[in-house]
Amino acid sequence: MAEQQVAYNEDNIKSLDWKEHIRLRPGMYIGKLGDGSATDDGIYVLVKEVIDNCIDEYVMGHGKTIEIKVTEHRVEIRDYGRGIPLGKVVDCVSKINTGGKYDSQAFQKSVGLNGVGTKAVNALSKYFKVQSYRDKQTKVAEFAKGELIEESKIISSSGRNGTLVVFEPDGEMFKNFHFIPEYLHEMIWNYVFLNAGLTLIFNGTKYYSEHGLLDLLTKKTDPESLRYPIIHLRGNDIEVSITHNNQYGEEYYSFVNGQYTTQGGTHLAAFREAYVKTIREFYGKNFEATDIRASVVAAVSVRVMEPVFESQTKTKLGSQTIGPDGPTMRTFVNDFVKKALDDYLHKHSDVAEALQKRILQSERERKDIAGIKKLANERAKKANLHNKKLRDCRIHFDDKKGDRREESVIFITEGDSASGSITKSRDVQTQAVFSLRGKPLNSFGLSKKIVYENEEFNLLQHALNIEDGLENLRYRKIIVATDADVDGMHIRLLLLTFFLQFFPDLVRQGHVFILETPLFRVRNKKETIYCYSDMERQEAINKLGSKPEITRFKGLGEISPDEFGAFIGESIKLEPIILSKETSIQSLLTFYMGKNTPQRQGFIIDNLKIEKDLVKEEIAEVVEV
Repeated sequence: MAEQQVAYNEDNIKSLDWKEHIRLRPGMYIGKLGDGSATDDGIYVLVKEVIDNCIDEYVMGHGKTIEIKVTEHRVEIRDYGRGIPLGKVVDCVSKINTGGKYDSQAFQKSVGLNGVGTKAVNALSKYFKVQSYRDKQTKVAEFAKGELIEESKIISSSGRNGTLVVFEPDGEMFKNFHFIPEYLHEMIWNYVFLNAGLTLIFNGTKYYSEHGLLDLLTKKTDPESLRYPIIHLRGNDIEVSITHNNQYGEEYYSFVNGQYTTQGGTHLAAFREAYVKTIREFYGKNFEATDIRASVVAAVSVRVMEPVFESQTKTKLGSQTIGPDGPTMRTFVNDFVKKALDDYLHKHSDVAEALQKRILQSERERKDIAGIKKLANERAKKANLHNKKLRDCRIHFDDKKGDRREESVIFITEGDSASGSITKSRDVQTQAVFSLRGKPLNSFGLSKKIVYENEEFNLLQHALNIEDGLENLRYRKIIVATDADVDGMHIRLLLLTFFLQFFPDLVRQGHVFILETPLFRVRNKKETIYCYSDMERQEAINKLGSKPEITRFKGLGEISPDEFGAFIGESIKLEPIILSKETSIQSLLTFYMGKNTPQRQGFIIDNLKIEKDLVKEEIAEVVEV
C-alpha cells in the first residue's frame, strides 16, 4: 500500500503571538505546570518571576521593602523601587524582548536577562494587573490570559514610587492548583538571606536578615548537632558558609545573583572541588573526598555578569565564567575558597581540630561498612530486584533532559493486593511500583550498616539508585502509598524514618510524598463522588440525596484497578513531606520514633483520616516498636 502523502504548503505555516506561544509551550518558560505540591511547580515560578524584578530594583539601590500577599488563588506583590516607566507599562508585561534588563547599565547583575518572566506570568494568569507609581503619577493595565482588557490613562497619585502586580494563575493551565505556605516561606527566607538589609513582608509577617548566609545556616541547622561554629566567608561577588553536623549526606544551598539554584550548577561543582582541595592541602593529607564532605552543610552565593542557566526556570547554572571578560567559574571559586578558608582555619585552631576529627570519623565509618556493603550489593543482584520487588517504568528522572522524565515516580506499597491494584492501573511509561514485605524496621538511632544488613532497605536503596548520592536518583517523586488505617500510618512513619535517618536530602529536595486516596465512594445512578474525608462524604450525601450508595475503602487493595487509575493519573492527590528551616531531623525522629509511645499514639490518632472510635489498644500495639 502506498504511503499517504501529507500536504505541506502555505496553510501549514502558522504564526503564534507571544501569549499563544507561552500558553501552548509553557514548559519552555516556567518548566512544568504542576498543582503546587512540588517546590518547582509552575505557580511558584510565577511568584518568583515577579519577586525577581523587585529584587533587581533593590540590588540597583532602589526600594528596601517588598510586600507580598498570597491567598488560596491570588498573589499581590508591591515593591518600592523606581516603578516601570509609565509609557511602557503595557509593553513591559506583554511584549517579548521588552524590558530594562537589556540595558546592562541599568541591571548589571540581574537574575535573568531574557525579558520573558513577567510576560509568562501574564499569559498564564486568568487575571493579571500591573500598576506603576512614578513621580506622583500612576498607570494601570489589566489583562486576562495575556489579553489586554483595560488600560488607564496616566493620572496623578500620592502613592510611593514602585510597582504593584496582582495575578491569579489560570486554573485551565494549572489543574487543581493550591499554594503551599511552607514553600513560599522557604522562598522568601532565601531572598532575604541573599539580600542582607532587605525587608520582605509576607502575609503580614516580616522577614529580614542582617548576616546573610551565616543566618541561613543558623536557621538550617540545630546548634546542638554542629561539630564546630559556622564558618562564614565573604569576598567580592562571592559568599560562603560551612559547617558539619551529625546527619548523613551532603547538604548544599547554592545561589546565583540571589536566585536559588536548587539543582546547583558550575558554581556549586567548583565549590565542592575547591573545598576538598583546600582541606587536603591544609592538613597535608590525601583524605577521600567523600570523607571530607560527609555530613557537610554549606551555602555558596555568587554574583556574575549575564548568567547562563540550563533552563528558563534558572534552577541550574551553566555559566563557565563569571562574566564576559572574567575568569572561569572554577578558577574564581577555587581562588577565593583556597585563600579565605585556609586563612580562617589557621586563625581558628579549635575549628580546624574539630573539622579534622569529623573527617576522621567519616573515614572510620566508611571503612567499617565496606565489607558489609560489598556482600549486600551481591545479594541485591541475586535477589533479581527488578522482577521480584520492583515493577519498573520505562522513563526515569533526568534533570538534564526534558519530555516526561520529570514525571517519573515510584510508589512504595505494602502487600500484594495494594501493589496489584497500582500495578494494573499505572502508567508504565512513568510510574514504577516497589512492594514492601511486611513492615519496615524502625531504623531510628541505628548506623548506616543497617541499610546494607536489612534486605528490604538495601533493595529499596538500589531501586532508587541513591547509594552514592542523589545525582543518580531514578525517580522525580517517591510516593508512599499505604492504607488509611493504623497500620498504614505506622508504615509511613517507618519509611520516613528510614529516609530522614540515612537519606535526608530526598526529603529536603522535595522528592518524598504521601499518596492520598479516597476513603469513601458515594454514588447514585447518575453520579459518583469520591471523598477524602468524612466532611466530604457528608457533603456528597447532601448533594446526591435520597439514600445514595456509600462504600468505605478500608485498604488500597479494595479499590478496583479501573477506579485506581483515576487516583494516580491526572487527578492524583499528593501530600508533600516538607522540612521547614526550624525542623531538626534528630528532634523530629526522637519525638515520633523514640521512647515516647503515648505522644506517638496521639499523633497517629489525630492524623488518621478515618473514624475516631478506634480501640486504643490496637493503636498501642502497632506503635510500640
